[in-house]
Amino acid sequence: MGKTYRTASGQTWDQIAFEVYGDEHCCSQLMDANRDKLDYFVFPAGVVLSLPDLAEDGPYPSDYPAWRALLNG
Repeated sequence: MGKTYRTASGQTWDQIAFEVYGDEHCCSQLMDANRDKLDYFVFPAGVVLSLPDLAEDGPYPSDYPAWRALLNG
């Protein structure tokens, strides 16, 4: 079984991404790995999320447009 994270009440995707990966922009990869939980914007306590390993080239997928990465960086 891969790495997991159990939410605290009131957390959001970007807060969790910042806590786990040190970068809130990683929330896209976190959300992609937990598509069954996309109905949540603000989490209740105890939701278990799967934590994907980040791509070697950073928080952005390889097909991420370079201009978009610049705007987010």
